[in-house]
Amino acid sequence: MEKFSVFLADWQVLFREGIHFTLSGEEDMEVIGEATDSEQALAFIETNVPNVVDHDKLSGAEVTRRIKQNLPEVSAILIMESDNEEQLFSAMKSGASACLAKDINPDELIDNIRKVAQGGQPISEALLRPEIASRVADEFEAFSLIEEQVGNLLARLLPVETEILRHIADGSPVKEITNALGLSEEIIRHHLNLILTKLIANDRSREVIEAAQRGLPSVISRAGKSAVEYVTKDEFNEFKEGLMERFKAFTAS
Repeated sequence: MEKFSVFLADWQVLFREGIHFTLSGEEDMEVIGEATDSEQALAFIETNVPNVVDHDKLSGAEVTRRIKQNLPEVSAILIMESDNEEQLFSAMKSGASACLAKDINPDELIDNIRKVAQGGQPISEALLRPEIASRVADEFEAFSLIEEQVGNLLARLLPVETEILRHIADGSPVKEITNALGLSEEIIRHHLNLILTKLIANDRSREVIEAAQRGLPSVISRAGKSAVEYVTKDEFNEFKEGLMERFKAFTAS
């Protein structure tokens, strides 16, 4: 039987060893390494690429972003102390495939690891929570306000995806949504996966845009051209400040 490899990162040794012991009894899983901090984990992962990385909330969404940026084929599972909406939303945007609480039972943990190793995204189920659906809808609406300013770099929701999120945010269960929109549950879940993909892509684009805005003057200087040749200083500063304020507003919401 072909095994898939798992790397564990958690500052709590007993918890990490507990997961290791649980996975050691599974014929299709192999723990190839462990770490207690983010930098140690990243150094190992980059030289011993696993199929799945299971890391704690202290490593957080930022480590997941770095993993997915450099090793997009590696799937990440984020472990939280408890059910936390803010951490869950950050995990979704970072590209984590699953976000689990530390009190998860062993069988459910193993099931999620298998799903993730096979390319699944259990975290997409979080979009069925009204509070998460509402936050995702608000985020896309905020991006739509600046879409033209950033050259249409950001992904947009299809009208049907906006409707799906609106119904979920209003508290409607999936069966009611299927009746209201005339769609099968399979199609609705397909759209939820697409929404998640777009959310992750927009979060990465946001980082690129912010970095580009910070570095644009130096880039122009190295190219031997002045900023005036492209846009006036006042126009540039006004656009930059407005863009950053909008991003801060909806990422903090």
